[in-house]
Amino acid sequence: MVTIYPDSQSLRLGVVMKRTPGVTRWAKWGWKAIAVLPGAGDADWKLLRSEGEVAEYHAATLDLWLYRSDTEAYVHELEARVPSVYVVLRPEPGEGPADMVITHVTVSPYEAQDYCDSGEEIVEKVPMPKALLASLVAYVEQHHVEEPFVKRRRNKQRVDQKQSGIGDLRISQASDVYRAPTAKRHEAAE
Repeated sequence: MVTIYPDSQSLRLGVVMKRTPGVTRWAKWGWKAIAVLPGAGDADWKLLRSEGEVAEYHAATLDLWLYRSDTEAYVHELEARVPSVYVVLRPEPGEGPADMVITHVTVSPYEAQDYCDSGEEIVEKVPMPKALLASLVAYVEQHHVEEPFVKRRRNKQRVDQKQSGIGDLRISQASDVYRAPTAKRHEAAE
């Protein structure tokens, strides 16, 4: 566990990827993040198990950062039916057996949604292991401060009253700005 920012923590997570044969002629292989390994050592697409054409790899080990400012998101994730870790993948031809780079891991559903919005990354949801769940619960209990809901009050200014017709007070006007200009018709006809 590493601490760099005040009240932040870092946990090492290994990411396990599963390779299956592709179902179309355009995709030779299908890849899916299936598990995370808390406290895992460094790895670079280390083969864990294979059976026929299906294989599982310890693809990478990344730091999972927990920040005190994000505890609301962590509480939201802990309240989910199945608390999860989000693995962010980016397709990069030529990088590892999967042509995928594992760029980030997070337990914040809000941060995962931000990665989904870009459309450049693939975000996989992986069930959170019990050891990581216990660490996250302890972190939230230590740092989370529930902020009370404050209802916003409306401005009491009346907007349904008749306008005064004076226009912008910063601009000097010789006449009412809402009145149409009038020309002396009898002078124009002569």
